[in-house]
Amino acid sequence: MVLMPKRVKFRKTQRGTIPTFATRGATLEFGEFGLQVLKGGWISSTQIEAIRVAITRHVKRKGKLWIRIFPHKPVSKKPPETRMGKGKGNPEYWVAVVAPGQILFELEGVTLEQAREAMRLGAFKMPLPCRFITRHR
Repeated sequence: MVLMPKRVKFRKTQRGTIPTFATRGATLEFGEFGLQVLKGGWISSTQIEAIRVAITRHVKRKGKLWIRIFPHKPVSKKPPETRMGKGKGNPEYWVAVVAPGQILFELEGVTLEQAREAMRLGAFKMPLPCRFITRHR
């Protein structure tokens, strides 16, 4: 199950800039535990799915998991051994743009130890550094 938008206004987008800090989505809204990213960057739809699988497998499908990010941005790529010019390449995969401080996943209905280990396993799949946070610090 690869995440991607059903429809987009434009097939190809420019690369853009990485936000300096998350102005939205930086607090726990749904669950008791969360995975917060510490650096800005891109997370692909396959990486999001790998993190989701790692977390759900560890908690043995108990509790509830929220995915707070969605890959809206298409990343295009030109075929290998292609000469310069001839326009922009075709969209290859989708990414979610994340800012430092943004909450990526939230979890509820499991113990603190289970949640900490599940988020640790999920963080191994991440291309960016992140940390485990709880609602009650």
